[in-house]
Amino acid sequence: MKAKAKSSRKASVVRKLGIVGGLGSLAGGDLFYKLVKSRAVLEDQGRYHFLFEQHPFKDVLLPLDQGASMTSRKFYVYQVCKSFEDGGFDAVMLPCFASHTFRAEIEEELGIPVLDMMAALTRHVSHTVPPQAMLGVIASDFVRHCGLFERHFGKDFQIVYPDADAQAGLMEAMYGLNGIKDGHLEGVPLEAVYRACLSLQARGATVILPGMTELSLVCADLQRRGITVLDINEIYADFATLDQQPRRPPFKLGIVGGVGPAATVDFMAKVVANTPAGKDQDHIKMVVEQNPQIPDRTANLLRDETDPTMAMYATCKRLESAGANAIAIPCNTAHAFVERIQAHLRVPIVNMLGETVAWIARTYGSGKVIGLLATSGTVQSQVYHQAACHAGLQVLTPGVDYQAMVMDAIYGPRGIKAGFTQGLCKEQLLLAAEHLCELGAGVLILGCTELPLVLAHCEAFDINGHTVALVDPTMILALKCVALAQRHGPVGARLARDEANAVS
Repeated sequence: MKAKAKSSRKASVVRKLGIVGGLGSLAGGDLFYKLVKSRAVLEDQGRYHFLFEQHPFKDVLLPLDQGASMTSRKFYVYQVCKSFEDGGFDAVMLPCFASHTFRAEIEEELGIPVLDMMAALTRHVSHTVPPQAMLGVIASDFVRHCGLFERHFGKDFQIVYPDADAQAGLMEAMYGLNGIKDGHLEGVPLEAVYRACLSLQARGATVILPGMTELSLVCADLQRRGITVLDINEIYADFATLDQQPRRPPFKLGIVGGVGPAATVDFMAKVVANTPAGKDQDHIKMVVEQNPQIPDRTANLLRDETDPTMAMYATCKRLESAGANAIAIPCNTAHAFVERIQAHLRVPIVNMLGETVAWIARTYGSGKVIGLLATSGTVQSQVYHQAACHAGLQVLTPGVDYQAMVMDAIYGPRGIKAGFTQGLCKEQLLLAAEHLCELGAGVLILGCTELPLVLAHCEAFDINGHTVALVDPTMILALKCVALAQRHGPVGARLARDEANAVS
């Protein structure tokens, strides 16, 4: 069911709201009707786009008794909310009090807000009900047992519920055969709800709060009988049209993995190790596509073999679709392809090479000569040379024979990509490193993400009498990603994009 209106009076930013149906079909339909006829929507119909989405939900007929299981309901709500997110909606409305006991859990897994019905009710009560008034609550056994209303109103108001007999009659009137949930809005069901309201008034309640969205279906009838009961669907509809503060979901780091596989795991370990966290939940969300089938970057740059650009771009788009706020590619050579990909993404790729050179300039100044240990593809692409040039730094690369040693240490039968971290591969790297030191390098970039598996990030490393700093770009990338996550907030998305692009 869709309602999409156009207005020629003024141009407004369209607000797309999804409504989760199926948890109480009639109550959900009533909310949709009250949303469409709300004053804000009627005054600016061109601004609003609503979608009422209802799918089969197998537990819809089960009464919400005290021990009701929420598992199927949670999964159903998440699936519908996720479809709204994927459809580009701005927010979701969830007209079900039982579902609001786990609303925050659902919202935590989404990139868009699930509008808080209890916040809408709290806001309305704070503006219309005198402090310290006694509030009566008409709610299911489940919602009543969960203490939902105590958490939101218990501090400022007294709360009472119907007595045991009235509560039993209320549950039957709502969920029983021929009850209000099935569309029987008069006769015995209405009288049972009326008696429950009278029970609350007898206990001193001056206002009746709804804890069942179905109460909105008979709210007008109860009000005509003199019951001061609030219409939650009307309140929720008005709340949804307010300008809401945009929700910033937790920072999520996307990782293009598999280039190579061990280097990806090494990078993730460095992110975890450098995240200030007191418990599991303080760590950074990461979504990783471990895709070893991305064509070899060096083979393309040196021998014009299969271009990896398409595979890298597709992987980045999947990470983007998964909600990544920034993308890390723990592969130096892959950065030769980043510039052509970045322009077609909505989220920034954190440029490991630029970050590394900037870190060296800050730490050691512009006078240090940099030696580069990297694949021949990275060397030939000149990506490190270009980044260093912008920072006013000089880069040295190994001579032909020593560069061949570096390549064999990485790709050879006893190389790092074959699973070796000791023996011949390490000896070859140390010889190439000593060669660069003899050429005048004071800082060595471990410019292939496999190299830190053999030589660690170190401020002062001795190679046959030469003291040199070893810089691990994977570590620098991890530190940058942690910093971006820490700064993620109301302006975090802009800061992340600006900072990541500044070194692209």
